[in-house]
Amino acid sequence: MSAPLQKDKFTPELRILVASLLSFAVIILWAKFFGPKPPVQPAQPKRSAVTAPAAPGPAASPAANPSQAAATPATIAPAPAASVAVRNDSQERSIVIENSLYRVEISNRGAVVKSWQLKNYKDDAKPQRVLDVVHPDASQQTGGWPFSVILDDEQFQNAANSGLYRVSSPATALQAPADLELTWSDGHLEVTKHFRFDHTYVVRVETSVKFNGRPIKAGLGWLGGFGDLTVTNPAPVETVQTYYSEGGKISTFLHKKLDGLDKWGAGLWQGGKDFVGIEDRYFTAAFLPPNGAVPGTLETRYWKASRTVKGADGQEALEPVPQVAAAAATPPLALRVFVGPKDYDDLKKMNPPLHGLINFGWLEFIAEPLFHGLKWLHTYIPSWGWAIVVLTLVINMLLFPLRISSYKTTLKMQRVGPEIKAIQEKYKKYSMRDPRKAEMNKEVMAIYSREGINPVGGCFQMFLQMPVWFGLNTALRYAIEMRHATWLWITDLSSKDPYYILPVLMGLSMYLVSKMTPMTATDPQQQAMMKIMPITMAGIFMISPISSGLAVYILTSSVVGIAQQWYLNRKHAAPAPAKPARGKKS
Repeated sequence: MSAPLQKDKFTPELRILVASLLSFAVIILWAKFFGPKPPVQPAQPKRSAVTAPAAPGPAASPAANPSQAAATPATIAPAPAASVAVRNDSQERSIVIENSLYRVEISNRGAVVKSWQLKNYKDDAKPQRVLDVVHPDASQQTGGWPFSVILDDEQFQNAANSGLYRVSSPATALQAPADLELTWSDGHLEVTKHFRFDHTYVVRVETSVKFNGRPIKAGLGWLGGFGDLTVTNPAPVETVQTYYSEGGKISTFLHKKLDGLDKWGAGLWQGGKDFVGIEDRYFTAAFLPPNGAVPGTLETRYWKASRTVKGADGQEALEPVPQVAAAAATPPLALRVFVGPKDYDDLKKMNPPLHGLINFGWLEFIAEPLFHGLKWLHTYIPSWGWAIVVLTLVINMLLFPLRISSYKTTLKMQRVGPEIKAIQEKYKKYSMRDPRKAEMNKEVMAIYSREGINPVGGCFQMFLQMPVWFGLNTALRYAIEMRHATWLWITDLSSKDPYYILPVLMGLSMYLVSKMTPMTATDPQQQAMMKIMPITMAGIFMISPISSGLAVYILTSSVVGIAQQWYLNRKHAAPAPAKPARGKKS
């Protein structure tokens, strides 16, 4: 007889629970004693709201461009404590360095630039003042000044840019050429900046940063805004942009293309750059490698901060502040920094050349020759306004044969006008889709062929002038030479006439030329449009920020056109109109 069955103490649910607990315990013990150790992730520095500007747009994401340096997050590795002497100053003071071109004020707090005045240029304030490309209000709000040190550790960066540096020179005012060295240390982090000023717009800056005696990577930034903050049309922020050159191609980034500094991450830079910088329409601050350096050795970051401004309605709003920094692949950092006007000849002499920063637009092949021709004339004609007048005379003389050809074509078209109008009347009852409408075009082209008329010949001279207008306007608006250039009552040839005298005179002269020129259009609507065109052009020049220099060109061209048209009308009298040929009834 078998023994009675014992009741199982472990239910299926209990067995599952015990098995799960044992498995979990085995996994924990294996991971603790035998599993691989997880990599230690470097702590991301916390960006404060004051210094959290913006970085590259999607097309310029550092990790997305294979030609850029690897985006490897880097932290400052702990180093054995070294005997580093504490070095600082007891009070804040400023040092002023001057030459004939600029006046620079450097503060020993952070060894940053507090003012950079360009002596040969005025701003747009009323009354005008010497132009200062540093924006104190924006720098104070964003917490960054030009020539701030850019480090991968936020705390180290803040300490380096707020410490009181010792100054090598006891003098508070220096005349270039001059050397200035500022040093600071808290016993672990030590920073040295060496400035070398000469008689040009270029300043040489050597920056060395060490932690416990070991060199660490550091960049130099232009923070807090740049350029003429007093311009009104367009708004200053619309003209300021950061840029870099890679492989001879310049890429620019308006504030709309910039993101926050937090997008870069610690140790993230874009490499392979020839030069980097920030600019507005007429001035630039460019970070360049030392003379003799291999091209493509600089690295960069570019982002935007925010500052509070009051609008025209008195309401406060946030305005972006573009910022840029440059670094070298290996410390220490040696740079040449150009801070000055975008003068074509001066920028072209730089190494590497910077004249590509001058924007001639999509009609560069027309704008650039006109600009150089104007500069050549200015060597003989002191006034830029009169130089534009002479350039206009030269261009109109060169185009006069085309005007003669256009005038002869116009006379021929005027003579056969009644004949063509009769053909158009014959076929006007047919729609454009009617096959018989093609017969009208054949008859009209037969008349043109018989008379040797090119239908577009009468308009060719006018069409040729349009690219010249667009190209010259770009050259005049972006050339530093036109900024605040005076002529008669005009105070700035790069901007519109504030009194609207030029647009009115231009419109009247264009209307007079159109009245003197034989009319080829037989349609009353087309004739009305030709008469309205001068009024439309004058209105555009009153409303749009078109350079008054272009208005001088068009006004002079119209006055010359009046004289040329008077000559042609006397020499080539209009022939009697041809009698319309009788066509077959359809």
